Amino acid sequence: MAGKQISVLLVDDETDIRNVMEYRLRADGFKVYMAEDGSRGLKLARRIKPSVILLDWMMPHMDGLQILAELKRRRKTKRIPVFMFTAKGIVSDMDKAFAAGADDYISKPCNMVMVGDLIRKKLQNCRENRSLKRRLHLVTRVISVIKKLINKIL
Repeated sequence: MAGKQISVLLVDDETDIRNVMEYRLRADGFKVYMAEDGSRGLKLARRIKPSVILLDWMMPHMDGLQILAELKRRRKTKRIPVFMFTAKGIVSDMDKAFAAGADDYISKPCNMVMVGDLIRKKLQNCRENRSLKRRLHLVTRVISVIKKLINKIL
């Protein structure tokens, strides 16, 4: 996000992780918001509309996939990129997260020195993927119109 400070909402029930991530991300120039549970995370996401949400999976009351489903269901939050930020790192877990609407995945523990660069790169990839999807949708619509015109001619 050239020229604009990237805002990150970290939803994680572990205080130590929130504190370390807040320190590291602020040092890397991010604007950081934090929530210690899903309901607070949902409220904060609707209010601030962050550039990206880092979402822990294993939390009490609402797990990360439940929170993700709610974020993707709501009009105000469905377009916010959500990166799962979790110790659940096996492929089947990643598949579940992507199927539920996660935009990317960061496994814990991660290299805290590099986490800011990692988030920036993943956000750039996310923007590029969304742009490609929009272009593909447009091309598909154009092809459909061309097919209809050809059928009328024939």
